[in-house]
Amino acid sequence: MLNLFENSHQSTLSRRRCLQMASGAMLGLTGEARSSEVTGFGRAKSVLTIFASGGQSQIDMWDPKPDAPEHIRGAFLPLQTKLPGIHFTEDMHGLASIADRFTLVRSMAHEDLDHGSATYLTMTGRYYPSLSTNPLPKPTDLPALGSILNRLPFESRFPYDSVYINGPALIPINIAPGMYGGILGKSYDPLMVGDPTSDEIAIPGLSYESRLSEIRMRKLIQLKKSLDRNQTALDANEQVRNNNRFYGQAVDMLTSPHVVSAFDLNKESAKTRDNYGRYRSGQACLLGRRLVEAQVPYVNVIFNHTNRGQDLAPDEIEEYGWDTHNDIFPALKKHLIPRFDKTITALIKDLDNRGLLETTLVIVMGEFGRAPVVALEKNFAGASAGRKHWASAYSIFLAGAGVTRGAVIGKTDRFGGEVVDQRYAPWDVAATMFHALGIEPHSHFYDELDRPFPVSVGKPMLALYR
Repeated sequence: MLNLFENSHQSTLSRRRCLQMASGAMLGLTGEARSSEVTGFGRAKSVLTIFASGGQSQIDMWDPKPDAPEHIRGAFLPLQTKLPGIHFTEDMHGLASIADRFTLVRSMAHEDLDHGSATYLTMTGRYYPSLSTNPLPKPTDLPALGSILNRLPFESRFPYDSVYINGPALIPINIAPGMYGGILGKSYDPLMVGDPTSDEIAIPGLSYESRLSEIRMRKLIQLKKSLDRNQTALDANEQVRNNNRFYGQAVDMLTSPHVVSAFDLNKESAKTRDNYGRYRSGQACLLGRRLVEAQVPYVNVIFNHTNRGQDLAPDEIEEYGWDTHNDIFPALKKHLIPRFDKTITALIKDLDNRGLLETTLVIVMGEFGRAPVVALEKNFAGASAGRKHWASAYSIFLAGAGVTRGAVIGKTDRFGGEVVDQRYAPWDVAATMFHALGIEPHSHFYDELDRPFPVSVGKPMLALYR
């Protein structure tokens, strides 16, 4: 069978047409049958992932257990949401008020118990070769989901098919693996945007004044090529191919007012910026919405850039992550939940009010959850009790692009520590993302050595659409 993903860098087919042709062939469906029989397929123009790094506590946020013993249930009271009989915890008023706009999944689980490899799992949809470790990024890593998307054959109105905001994710000061091109090469790295509050336009050095005419930029590129000797031999070099891709993207970035405007948060009203929150994660989510409007296919917002920066800077709210081994209740109540609740509520409402939620799949998730036992850990900073890493049960939510509004999928036991119904894992979330974009998850992409790799090893979460 013809694999339309092979030699994808040479393809000029439109994104939607190419991917639907490939997926239709693999599924054995006509276009009409596909849209009516394969639930959720191709409903999304964009995917917006919000990554809450560090491991949110499912029990202290999404899946409270008020009848459990005190050392399990924690310090927070349950809060009734918009959905009858469904509760979050007491400080999540905003998200409780919009619970009828998303599907909560309380049955995520996997087997990785450390941040580095679990972040890799979340960002790639595949286990790291060594579970429960904290490796640095390597060129032999499997590619990030955004990098796979960059590799697939489609055209986009934006120079980058994937953009990561407020990154890179740090653990707590080292760069986490799983966010880069890996075996595909650096030219397939997503565009990594740092602190969106650090400059007038979210990409440092990019401004309206920095834009050059496209004719001038193309001439500069031609001049560069004319100075290269043995161009044919050079084109066979991976680094040269990477550089050529970067040059092309730079031309598009520096010549397009559409691109510059997408990164300019000053285009937003003061009220909108206030609604999202005038802090890194708030403005990062607002930038994510702007890039969805600019039709970027995949946007990943790293909600908190470090998983546990509070150890080094306990007075800096910006440095707090969800890795709350100790002091979990004051950290959640004073710093983490208020910002998360405010910002994510504003994001979902804003997308919905603008009509963008119809064509945008939103995924809000971390790398794992927290243990169903509250205890002080002597090897970590902090004076009061917290919770350890826990991957046997945690919660995420999804919204938009056909996902059912106001639903809860899955169930945990009475202590919130084990999944007892409808278990899912990060590879299923990855498959759902590609499925929503109209990409058959079990099709293949090829690396630089022409080795085939499945786009995903999971299955789409079709229960989201019922």
